[in-house]
Amino acid sequence: MCFDLDSSPPIAPIHGGAVEHSNLVLTAVDGNRFAAFHARGGGGSGIVILPDVRGLFRFYEELALRFAELGHDAVAIDYFGRTAGVAKRDSDWDFWPEVEAMTIEGLTADVHAAVELLRADNPDRSVFIVGFCFGGSNAWHMAASDIPLSGVIGFYGNPTRVDWPVGAPAVIDRVTDFSCPVLALQAGDDPSIPVADDDAFSNAIARAGKTGEVVIYEGAPHSFFDRKQDEFGEASADAWGRIQAFVAQQV
Repeated sequence: MCFDLDSSPPIAPIHGGAVEHSNLVLTAVDGNRFAAFHARGGGGSGIVILPDVRGLFRFYEELALRFAELGHDAVAIDYFGRTAGVAKRDSDWDFWPEVEAMTIEGLTADVHAAVELLRADNPDRSVFIVGFCFGGSNAWHMAASDIPLSGVIGFYGNPTRVDWPVGAPAVIDRVTDFSCPVLALQAGDDPSIPVADDDAFSNAIARAGKTGEVVIYEGAPHSFFDRKQDEFGEASADAWGRIQAFVAQQV
């Protein structure tokens, strides 16, 4: 499990940094309608935010606002329009059947729709994917898709899990297809993702001659990027700084 439902990004809002934001329903090329949250920052890069297994909820909407306060336009998307519709959900909803029905083809179509929204007024705009947990590995999968991206960033994704989502090989087996730079921000004390797997991912990126970095935060748990995790504030601050630097370098 990723963040608690009352968690918030460990990033202080910028004083006076109010931005436009709205709830949207986007339509993918296959006709799927899915929920999204759009925060407008004024024309910087575009950021697509991929949530954990529970789909779109407040943490990711707050993160979109933090990106917008830095001048970027951000869209946080939901995964489950095909099976659960577009309505807001209770905090205790049963998301696992929806996760188990989700396919890599559906994910790619939905991400493509979000990218198109961000490029509607500027086809050449730099667009990045940022994902967490399930969304972390989903972000890396997008680096191997046919969507033109400037870079992808994943927090504590699993680089070796197969069929996550359905039909997807392990990310580590898609490294040769990466078409943009990749940043992985991994927890060093994550029982579900051994450091050995993170090291193997890093080595695969190097062997393939791709641009990428795997950062392991020693002692940090899964979902450390959370305002409630005070003891890992330094790791969170470093990760946020790396994200900003990564985006600035690829623009």
